[in-house]
Amino acid sequence: MRLLNVGSGGGRDVPKIYDGWEQDTLDIDPRTGADIICDAREMGRLTAKYDAVHCSHCLEHFYKHEVSSVLNGFNHVLKPTGFAHVIVPNMNQLFQAIQGHDINDVWYISHGGPITFHDVIYGWGRAVGQGNLHYCHKTGFTEKSLNKAFKSAAFAKVMTACDDAGNLFAFAFK
Repeated sequence: MRLLNVGSGGGRDVPKIYDGWEQDTLDIDPRTGADIICDAREMGRLTAKYDAVHCSHCLEHFYKHEVSSVLNGFNHVLKPTGFAHVIVPNMNQLFQAIQGHDINDVWYISHGGPITFHDVIYGWGRAVGQGNLHYCHKTGFTEKSLNKAFKSAAFAKVMTACDDAGNLFAFAFK
């Protein structure tokens, strides 16, 4: 089985369900050392050889009008029986959680350190502050909007779920 890890930052950290899969990493930033240096909006130039596309906390880094290009690219690189596995911040949970807090308060602690509400809305401030504008967030998703985006990109079946940590998950099948 073959996996394309989109927006990987060059890392190979994926859920255990992909243990044993051959993995290619894709990132726009050549400094990451990803296997494929490519803007995810231009995945149409790649070959349809993947059983799955994994994209964790990357889709929100594109403007709303660009999301369809990215999802169409996912569809393009997948084999006919392939699926996309996407994780994005859950904006419904974020807006509920921020009630009574300041935008600069810490929402949770990640492997990279504290993440504030501001970071989740606008992008990871520490990386953006160091000049890496690829970390800016340009759109957000609810279950309804993410499902609609996948359907617009001609995915036949979409399943979504949320966790208690503010993540929204989608599995979309060709």
